[in-house]
Amino acid sequence: MPATRRRTTSLSTSGSEATSFDRLHREVRRWIREQGWTGLRDIQDQATRTILGSGSDVVIMAATASGKTEAAFLPLLTQAAEAGPGGLRVLYVSPLKALINDQHRRLELLCERLELPLTRWHGDAPAGAKRRLLGRPEGVALITPESIEALLLRRPAEAAHLFRGLQSIVIDELHAFLKGPRGLHLASLLRRVDRLCDSRPRRVGLSATLGDETSGKRWLDPARPDAAVVLRSEAKGPGLKLQIRGYAEPPDADGIDELAEDGAQDALSRIADHLYGHLRGSNNLVFGGSRRTVEALADRLRQRCVRNGVPEEFFPHHGSLSKELRETLELRLKAGDLPTTAVATTTLELGIDLGSVASVAQIGAPKSLASLKQRLGRSGRRGEPAVLRIYVREKHLAADSDPLDQLRLGTVRAVAAVRLLLEGFVEPATLDPSLATVALHQTLSTIASAGGIRPAAAHRAICGRDSYLRMEPGDYADLLRGVGRQGVDLLEQSSDGLLMLGPAGERMTEGRDFYAVFQTDEEWRLVSSGRTLGTVPISNVLGIGSLVGFAGRRWRVEAVDDRAKVLEVLPHRSGRLPKFDPVTGEAVHGRLSKMMRCVLEDAEEPSYADPQARAFLAEARSAYRRLGVDTRSVVEAGGDAYLMTWAGTAVNDLLAILVQAAGVECEANDVGIIAVECGADELVRLLASVIEFPSVESLSGFVENLRSAKLDEFVDENLLRRLWAARNVPVRQEAITVLAEALERV
Repeated sequence: MPATRRRTTSLSTSGSEATSFDRLHREVRRWIREQGWTGLRDIQDQATRTILGSGSDVVIMAATASGKTEAAFLPLLTQAAEAGPGGLRVLYVSPLKALINDQHRRLELLCERLELPLTRWHGDAPAGAKRRLLGRPEGVALITPESIEALLLRRPAEAAHLFRGLQSIVIDELHAFLKGPRGLHLASLLRRVDRLCDSRPRRVGLSATLGDETSGKRWLDPARPDAAVVLRSEAKGPGLKLQIRGYAEPPDADGIDELAEDGAQDALSRIADHLYGHLRGSNNLVFGGSRRTVEALADRLRQRCVRNGVPEEFFPHHGSLSKELRETLELRLKAGDLPTTAVATTTLELGIDLGSVASVAQIGAPKSLASLKQRLGRSGRRGEPAVLRIYVREKHLAADSDPLDQLRLGTVRAVAAVRLLLEGFVEPATLDPSLATVALHQTLSTIASAGGIRPAAAHRAICGRDSYLRMEPGDYADLLRGVGRQGVDLLEQSSDGLLMLGPAGERMTEGRDFYAVFQTDEEWRLVSSGRTLGTVPISNVLGIGSLVGFAGRRWRVEAVDDRAKVLEVLPHRSGRLPKFDPVTGEAVHGRLSKMMRCVLEDAEEPSYADPQARAFLAEARSAYRRLGVDTRSVVEAGGDAYLMTWAGTAVNDLLAILVQAAGVECEANDVGIIAVECGADELVRLLASVIEFPSVESLSGFVENLRSAKLDEFVDENLLRRLWAARNVPVRQEAITVLAEALERV
């Protein structure tokens, strides 16, 4: 942390009242001085006063590179050192192994000064250090949720010994745990850890993009959410430089990114030209969205380096690449001695320290303000303004183009997202559909580690009133009955009523892939000259002679090991992008959708849009009026009816199910629904007839693809439908209002 950063608390100890700096351990104070700091930043001052002055849970909200880690650890390590030897004192939990490795480097010297052992605990960490920690619990451990699961499941007695004296738990990237199965999983794991401790450890959550502090507080302690203290950084950033750039696709483009030969004029190739011309020579991040787009763009950028005879400095980064390739790129970015641009999916979104990044680019209009803000935080360090470029691709328009294409929704959404970014909006957390999977997973894990348990006790332990995994006793009983039925056999019940693992449950919990609650599919492993490049889904039918585009390069398959699922590849001049896992559509919040409508209705020409983006915006506003969307909520085109709600994904999904329940095929999108082969008048009559809106329970029977989480295949379908209905009760209320407003504008 350079001494030139603005600080609000001096290191001076003059005056009668002790400063927050004075309250830190003497070795912590000495370490701070050696870093050349002139004072504590405001968030570090607030955190030190709060943590050392109370026992409350704490949420620390501050931008990336604002000193959040030190804000938590300076006072927590002070407490740990003062507690003396003889126990693990601080547990740091991260969603990423790479982030654990990064934090280990940051904290190593400080912990050494305090004589507090610092142990990394994940699948790739040294086993010797883990054994020493289990034998003599002490200091600080940095761990993933899956490693906590493995400890509780495989070594319950050692886990009890390890966690007994725990004082505090730090949850990094708290916002990442407020959605998805890993968040539910970790919440349950920490509750299990609590029961092993002499007293409940204080929890400290760190986040740069927490949209709803209430959700963060409730995640930390569902029983007493109001007891948590929220700290926000008062420091202002150095500003933002922003541009939205528009690119029109050629008439024959099909919207699927492929590898292209040098000189191609599709939109992605022209974006690559601009990126190459403006990013070469510096460190940058380009977020490409899907792995397919990342590979297609990285290949184009490599071609430009080869064509111009310059060193390569553009490299892909996504979850299918090998750990070695990802870490090599991360270390190169952090070192900063060679110009490097990473073209990534979401893998570089979370807070791994990548050093000074000159700019951030995004391919495609943002759908999530939380993600956009997190990515933007990667730029703008060392006092320089953050730099953000958004590249929007729009389809070529023909006379019969879809109305949604005519509205240039990508460009409109980009402008709307920037407006909300400047307002400081971030989406709040929502209920997650993986509740049944995580409740089942934790039931199996609890029984496997502790033996049999009675159903009522299992419900209290996993889904009780003070749990983040809230499930009604009746629903939980149905979950147990469903997974105990013949043919499923995950659970069985003894004659005296104890729940025990069934034969299938024993097999499942014995596998290493049980530790994670997210799905992992079978994959091919790509190897070149003994070096693993990464993996691609087994759904790709590949054999000798197949051409593959991967890791920013092109390859030919030379040998296939079907048993080991290994493909030996060599460089080749041609390649084809493999099929990666299906891209799940990212939800658009209702506020972003409403802001899109505001953008269409006003006349502001954003100064941050390039001429092509401004032209797209002008076309969008013209189409908005020409199609009558400015005055009507329902328009007709190509035999289909379009209901424009401007209400966001959740409401539109529910409205689409409502229309399907009435017998009309329907598709939802970010700004409304499309009733297929249905006239506008017919859709209006249909909507008017259901204005009372049926219950979500009655609509649940029309929902498809309910089994989306890892263990959902074992869960009774009726239970999944009831849980879907419970999640959508508040959405129904919003949908009723949206539908009433829409019918007033027909």
